[in-house]
Parts: sequence; C-alpha cells; structure tokens
Amino acid sequence: MHITFTEQAIEQLQKHQINGQEKLKLVYDSEGCGCAVSGVPTLWIVDKADDRDLTAEGTPYEVLYEKKHEVYFEERMTLGYSDNGGYILKSSGQIYNAYMRLIDKRTH
Repeated sequence: MHITFTEQAIEQLQKHQINGQEKLKLVYDSEGCGCAVSGVPTLWIVDKADDRDLTAEGTPYEVLYEKKHEVYFEERMTLGYSDNGGYILKSSGQIYNAYMRLIDKRTH
C-alpha cells in the first residue's frame, strides 16, 4: 500500500509534532457502528507500531495499518486536507472519507 500526502495534509500533520517513534496509523474504525463491515476510516497518532501492524509507504510519513483492515483500502491512496478542518482519504476510484478525524492515541 502507498499513501501520497498533499502539501496541505503535511502542513496540518506537522502541527501535531509526529517525530521519533510516534507513527500515523490508518484504521477502519467500526466501534459503535454495530457491524465490523460498517466502519469509518480514521487516522490515529500512536506511540509505536504493534507487532501485528503492517506499514504503508508514504512521504514524508509511513502509515501503519492492520492486516485485517487491508481489504477496505486500495493499493494507492491520497491523504489531503480540507478547509473545513478534516482530512480527506481518497483513491482514483473513490473517496473513503471526506472528513477524516485525526485522533491522538499517544500515552504522553
């Protein structure tokens, strides 16, 4: 999997001081949706990778994801940022989430 970041997305992500071991993680969040196949793509900031995490290539950020979520995404995607304050995850064929949240899951 490969994720291309737009300049606007990079600028917004830099405000969250992601450096060192901290990572971005793309999840298919189905909590509260009632069904595992009814979920919403969400971006997390985590302290480090889990043993089960896979890595999607990206510049300037690599993005972690779980193997079980791979089926929900395409091989090449773009992460952008909208003026309305949300991230946009899309591919050449679809928009996965036009207002994707960034959730800080670091333990600080």
